[in-house]
Amino acid sequence: MSSSITNLQSIANFLYEVGMLNRTPRSGFQFLGSGQQSVAEHSFRTACISYVLGKLDGTVDVGKMVTEALFHDLGEARVSDLNHVHQKYTERRQAEAVRDVAATLPFGDEIVQIYNEHENRTTKESVLVKDADTLEWILSLKEQVDIGNERALTWIAYARKRLLTDISKEVAEKIMQTDSNEWWGGQEGGVWWNDEK
Repeated sequence: MSSSITNLQSIANFLYEVGMLNRTPRSGFQFLGSGQQSVAEHSFRTACISYVLGKLDGTVDVGKMVTEALFHDLGEARVSDLNHVHQKYTERRQAEAVRDVAATLPFGDEIVQIYNEHENRTTKESVLVKDADTLEWILSLKEQVDIGNERALTWIAYARKRLLTDISKEVAEKIMQTDSNEWWGGQEGGVWWNDEK
């Protein structure tokens, strides 16, 4: 066992706390009127998008980006997901929550550093991860458009304005041009629809 791991109880507690993100809903869908997603689901796809953006960029530390994406909403296990309306009336204390979680962990300083870098956009990696976070929201909204929620188009327009990098803007454009069922042939006229087996 590594000498840096002195308190396995804090590790166990941390792993249970991370599980709360599975049960913490992304609150924006309540206002949209359709769809649902947990913070964990959002974080996972954000990590996948971060990997892709890092590979497309080719000059950044992709592993660092994936780690940042995994932990970027860690504090929401304690403070929940506060959308823009909630934040108007409630103080967002996610950074404090992350510091409190990290204080119990032998690697907590690294988590705080990763979180601060993400919040302050101090590296090229953190800018790309923020774009990955926004692209994940755009994908989720486009899925709602594709099942008939036209309101999501207005939200997508706002989200696209928040993208910071050219590569992310290009990816967003392709997302908007692509039916969310295309990957499996589920769009009308797709090859699987013609399979009579």
